[in-house]
Amino acid sequence: MAKGYWVGHVDVRNPEVYEHYRDANAVPFAEYGARFLVRGGKQETREGSVRKRTVVIEFDSYDKAVACYDSAGYQAAKEIRAAVSTGDLVIVEGYDG
Repeated sequence: MAKGYWVGHVDVRNPEVYEHYRDANAVPFAEYGARFLVRGGKQETREGSVRKRTVVIEFDSYDKAVACYDSAGYQAAKEIRAAVSTGDLVIVEGYDG
């Protein structure tokens, strides 16, 4: 079964409040088995344009990735993030070749 991934690009306007989002998302991420593969860090944009922060989160399946996003716990955390950041997020099924 192919894994599922969240790929996000985010610009954070208020890092202190954004920390509350990180605290709030810990519970749903643990519940759905999320594993961070990329969480900010150094990056270079070689083509096109992206936001300042990139995040890649792995789940055991695409369905778990979607269920985590749709969960009440994550939606509550997302409200915190939305107030202090601008971002793009895609949920994608991994390649299981």
